[in-house]
Amino acid sequence: MPTRAWFPTLIYHEPLLGAGLERFNAGLADECRNLRDYDTAGRRWSAKNYPGGYTSYASLNQLHKFSSTFAGLERKLTAHVRKFATQLDMDLRGRTIAMTDFWVNIMPEHAAHSLHLHPLSFVSGTYYVATPPGCPGLKFEDPRLSKFMAAPPKTAAAKPANRPHITYPAKAGHVILFESWLRHEVAANRMTAERISVSFNYNWS
Repeated sequence: MPTRAWFPTLIYHEPLLGAGLERFNAGLADECRNLRDYDTAGRRWSAKNYPGGYTSYASLNQLHKFSSTFAGLERKLTAHVRKFATQLDMDLRGRTIAMTDFWVNIMPEHAAHSLHLHPLSFVSGTYYVATPPGCPGLKFEDPRLSKFMAAPPKTAAAKPANRPHITYPAKAGHVILFESWLRHEVAANRMTAERISVSFNYNWS
């Protein structure tokens, strides 16, 4: 072929388990809401930095060490992270990977999460707990966007791989993984029901 694709950006999207996710998520959603009620410092931080929403990012951000429920979820997520790292051809022979951060995000109506990345980690991701129909997905930005310079705009019919942004719908029971340098955001939730997710970072040694 005269034209080939190089330097791909890979995004992993799979169900956490083969079965039983509805019951698992119902219990997890209750625990996330109970955590919000308990976490006074997190609610205070969220009021200033996450308007309308709640995150335990700045208060309880190692939930796998705080709760047996989240510790069990960590083990399931680690299996997916190992699979993703293999697909990325990462050389982890003789090395270990470990979850470093694990926090809750609850987005009521109008709450949004602006464009950002996750420094000091190599794989990051989100697990969706509750996703009301019509709630926003996770939008990724082409990491080369700042280097396009004089490039013309893409056509309306551009292939998904050639677009400057791609959005993965939020789907309860699914885990989404990406390399931590990839910028992403969540648009404002237009639904009255809460969108609940847990996010995490992994590092290696």
